[in-house]
Amino acid sequence: MGKGKKWGFAYLLIVGCFLSGIFLGNRAVTVFSETQPMEREHCIVIDAGHGGIDGGATSCTGKLESTFNLEIALRLNDLLHFLGYETKMIRTTDTSVYTKGETIAQKKISDLKERVRMVNETENALLVSIHQNNFSDGRYSGAQIFYADTEGSQLLAKQLQDAFVSTLNPGSNRQSKQSSGVYLMEHIDCTGVLVECGFLSNAQEEAKLRSPDYQQRLCCVIAATMIRFLSNT
Repeated sequence: MGKGKKWGFAYLLIVGCFLSGIFLGNRAVTVFSETQPMEREHCIVIDAGHGGIDGGATSCTGKLESTFNLEIALRLNDLLHFLGYETKMIRTTDTSVYTKGETIAQKKISDLKERVRMVNETENALLVSIHQNNFSDGRYSGAQIFYADTEGSQLLAKQLQDAFVSTLNPGSNRQSKQSSGVYLMEHIDCTGVLVECGFLSNAQEEAKLRSPDYQQRLCCVIAATMIRFLSNT
């Protein structure tokens, strides 16, 4: 199957599954993971940001960012499996991935280095790191994509940002930006993006991000865009 036809097939499959409600179950698509005859040229590494000792930001209703990140990452993993793509999860439970350290600060440093190691040791990796935004002013909303200084990252980030604006965040003027000060994004060797899915400090958006339906929509946008990107690389 040609790359263009493969992308078209995958897009229609995602849309069809979304409209038919196949993702209503929290992990419903896993059983279909080996049924799609897609070439597996890349391994998509899915990083659910924070976890364990590091809960990240706290939402306006008291829910930890690490929980949002994991829920979305698991849904994205299932969707990509359903479409026949090889994936690798940095974490699948509410845990940190540090290997050493006595203090919390030391464990957090170890955690970051371990995430980098897991990405860089993955052959033909493409990284998507899932996070949530937070700000003191609750008016701000919308997803924003940050990219690593590696080949293909800026293009993928722009495509993702455009996809979010045209689907889930109409009217948003947010633009993709190069990541600054994020250890993981500054030390990976592969194409990589960090998706800030929305603002936990905005009550309306936080309610959406807690919704399984919205999480599914969000994962459909990410998956469809990543497949389009991979079909042209």
